Amino acid sequence: MRMLIILMLFIALVVLYCSKQEAVSRKIIVSTEAPAAIGPYSQAVKVGERVYVSGQIALDKSGKLDSSSVAAETEKCLQNIKAIVEAAGFDLKAVSKCTVFLTDLNRFQEMNEVYARYFHEQAPARETIGVKALPKGAHVEISAIVN
Repeated sequence: MRMLIILMLFIALVVLYCSKQEAVSRKIIVSTEAPAAIGPYSQAVKVGERVYVSGQIALDKSGKLDSSSVAAETEKCLQNIKAIVEAAGFDLKAVSKCTVFLTDLNRFQEMNEVYARYFHEQAPARETIGVKALPKGAHVEISAIVN
């Protein structure tokens, strides 16, 4: 009998946990101030109070890439992220994590100087990863997590 009660309590806890998981809201975030997605993904997804911003390359709102320099690309990536984060109801101070992809890690300092202008106080966690190539021939791509 005691085992049956323990089993019933366990099942009740599992059901309660699962029902709470289903209650977490999921919302697609769209900013008209950033370029539309170039594939089957969203600009960002808000799950509960956390926002996952898809990797942004240096596209303007019309989808044109500015690849004049790593600095210019970084600037545009971060402008796009800022627009998307604001569309989700946050500002850049709420960014907790960024991932930067660079096709040439020798250009790290150029990217980092621009990045530092956006995240100078209480900067988010970050990693920078060297990659062989990025979509549309971009040299920089940045994603973010906000909460």
